[in-house]
Amino acid sequence: MFDGNERIILSVIVFVYFILLILLALYINRKTKTYEDYNVAGRTVSFFPLILTFIGTGVGGSTLLGYMENGYSLGMGQQWIHITMFTCVIIFALFVLNRVRSLGETYKMVTIGDYTAMRYGEKARIPTVISILFSYCAMTGMQFVAIATILNVTLGLDVTIGMIIGWILLTLKTYFGGLKTVIWQDTFHGIILVLGIVLLFASVLIAAGGWGSIADRAASAGEGDMLSVMNITPGEIMIYLLTLAVFQFVRQDLWQRVWAADSIKIAGSGYIISMIVAVTIGAAAVAIGVLSRYGLELGNIDPVLVYYGVVDEVFPFPLVVFMIVVLLAAVISSADSFLLAGSSSLVNDIIRPNFSHHGDKMMLLWSRLSVLIISVIALVLALTIPGLVNLMVTGTAMTVSGLFAPVIFGMFWKKVTKAAGLASMWSGLIIAVLWQIAGHPFGLHPIFIGLPVSVIILLAVTFITNGKETVKA
Repeated sequence: MFDGNERIILSVIVFVYFILLILLALYINRKTKTYEDYNVAGRTVSFFPLILTFIGTGVGGSTLLGYMENGYSLGMGQQWIHITMFTCVIIFALFVLNRVRSLGETYKMVTIGDYTAMRYGEKARIPTVISILFSYCAMTGMQFVAIATILNVTLGLDVTIGMIIGWILLTLKTYFGGLKTVIWQDTFHGIILVLGIVLLFASVLIAAGGWGSIADRAASAGEGDMLSVMNITPGEIMIYLLTLAVFQFVRQDLWQRVWAADSIKIAGSGYIISMIVAVTIGAAAVAIGVLSRYGLELGNIDPVLVYYGVVDEVFPFPLVVFMIVVLLAAVISSADSFLLAGSSSLVNDIIRPNFSHHGDKMMLLWSRLSVLIISVIALVLALTIPGLVNLMVTGTAMTVSGLFAPVIFGMFWKKVTKAAGLASMWSGLIIAVLWQIAGHPFGLHPIFIGLPVSVIILLAVTFITNGKETVKA
């Protein structure tokens, strides 16, 4: 795909980029003095940086690589990922965001575990942490896979070695930075992400000769249905709805940014604007995958390498370099956010409650050490579960099964009891994990078992125990 000299240039760009980001993290690290600085950026993030950090977090390696691969292999039906996701984004913005912000301000929350502990008691922190770690370790692992493919394409490195190198570089940058560094780096990453994908989509569409030519080629190949948004089964749509889409309601990095915003108005408007952009970028990634197959006629390429094949096909080498930087921006801006979200749960909900005598400096150190722990778990997942989108869907299924019902029902229905919340968390999580380990018996995805069980248990136990205890709403 790239010749020897081009590979050398690309590999130098990759490593120099990482080194610059690590140095920037070290510089900003001097201003990260407290536990809240590290985990919620001091709760003072302004409008423009907030929009761009939402975009940077929402558009990761799975978006540019995984969604493009799915578009190439499975067609435009994969747009249901974004249709279902944007539906949940609207619902969250209209009905949940203000409530999350208000709770965070009132109780100085850092994690979703702070909410579940307030609502269902301190025992709720454990299942909350486990549920959160499933998704964020999986999504962090996706970014290690994405870095590995970049290093494989540019240097010819073995994928496993590439994952380990990506793990080291991403972990170092996040360890020293914290959320303040992440948000300021995302300001840059968000800008080049938007510019890069707009440029790539327009270039591919022009090079393909327009939609009419693409439709003719697909039809002549007997694959015209690949251009239809309905080229997907109802079961697949439901999996995307109940995992990637519903996950938006219990997405800890999202809650943390809502709390990090300088005001509730900035949080709300920043979120909805950024999600419109992020979902559009995701939809464009799927479309580019389809266009590359029938418009550019990249019929003999490994689907995993579609992104690289497309940029190499439509751009001169200097712009290929820029698009590799765009990909790096997507990977890094998501990876550090996911790492921090997972590590925040570990330090805030496991370590802090059991070591309350520790001062702010010690908790800051524990925050950094938690980044190391989460990164190791993420690396193991990346090495054992194949496929970017599969990895993300698997992780989010566990989180949704364990948290969605107790968090959302508990937020809006005062009658939900502590016993019901705890039973719902544990039952949904355990059933989903066991179903995954069992290999999806009867062809059913774990989300189709874990989430209904969680809801049923929550309702049943609430009706049994209602009136026997008092809980905060």
